[in-house]
Amino acid sequence: MKVLILLSCIFFCHSTFAKDFVIFSMAQDLSMGHENEVIRKNYYVNLGKGQGVSKDSVLDVHRVISVQNPYDNKRRVNYKVKIGELKILHVSDDAAIAMVNSLEEEQVIFELPQFMIGDHVSVNVK
Repeated sequence: MKVLILLSCIFFCHSTFAKDFVIFSMAQDLSMGHENEVIRKNYYVNLGKGQGVSKDSVLDVHRVISVQNPYDNKRRVNYKVKIGELKILHVSDDAAIAMVNSLEEEQVIFELPQFMIGDHVSVNVK
């Protein structure tokens, strides 16, 4: 009986942990050096049909910026800043391919003004 209770506790506790959904890969066209050439980029995310995502869904993209505060015992402060949106092109059970829908025009300075591997994604609910 104790084993059964322990196994059920492990099963239910494991399913309640939050999972981070991120951009895990990226692919882009190669530049051919033509004038006015548009280079397309695809972003691969670990969100899919299992998480309720479908084709044409919009995902919010956030970047976590970690800054050390020298006046507060050098404590680190993490900011989660929205940097843009992705639109789903193709979806499978647990992953999807997306393209840039929009980029935020904020005054926050990023190392790279584009999306990066490791940026957090979540379903845009409006």
